[in-house]
Amino acid sequence: MALLEVTDVTVRFGGNVALNDISVAAEAGVVTGLIGPNGAGKTTLFNVVTGLFRPSNGRVLLDGTDITKMQPYRRARRGLSRTFQRLELFTSLSVRDNVRVAGQIHNANRISGRMDVNKRSDEVISLVGLSAVADREISELPTGTARRVELARALMTEPRIVLLDEPASGQTEEETHEFGQLLVRLAQQDGLAVCLVEHDMSLVMEVCQIIYVLDYGRVIAVGPPEEIRQNQAVIDAYLGAEDSQEESA
Repeated sequence: MALLEVTDVTVRFGGNVALNDISVAAEAGVVTGLIGPNGAGKTTLFNVVTGLFRPSNGRVLLDGTDITKMQPYRRARRGLSRTFQRLELFTSLSVRDNVRVAGQIHNANRISGRMDVNKRSDEVISLVGLSAVADREISELPTGTARRVELARALMTEPRIVLLDEPASGQTEEETHEFGQLLVRLAQQDGLAVCLVEHDMSLVMEVCQIIYVLDYGRVIAVGPPEEIRQNQAVIDAYLGAEDSQEESA
């Protein structure tokens, strides 16, 4: 059984159908990709999974438990964490303090037990490669580095599944490659389920074992990278023939 299962989910905003009978799954130890054109419904799906939107139909299961009507904070307690397309950081605080805040909030919401926030924040900062800038203010950092801070904050909640919304945005090619390798390690070594919304196809094809492709609120294809590259419906809707040929080269 997948750690996260979204089954037959539909989301309507008035007369607009943002998601139409969507089913996706994410397994522990695997990086799962979610791609598609702008407006395809990717972030809307994340909002359904995390409880910011209530679906018109369908269910969301976390480790077999139906969380469709569960409040966002209760989902977080069960190990669900995310980052956002738009950076959501305390820009006047240091990297270290941003990460600590996440740990303190998590401690306050835990039912039992407490983490050592200072110790864990140092571990996470090192894990994501931020030790050299740990005491710098967020406002001083380039966007690519700030994306890593968001991931660090997500990891401070002791998640079982992490949803990342365009985390490579603002990163250099080298930073993106290193970030991708970090995601693979988090999945394979720590057993996290990582779900990635991303437009950087080099990153997606490099790190994702399974990819879902959305278009106009529907899943039009699902499979491993080598199949997605060659899928004509995906090429027509999103990748384009030229991009597909480059990926296959």
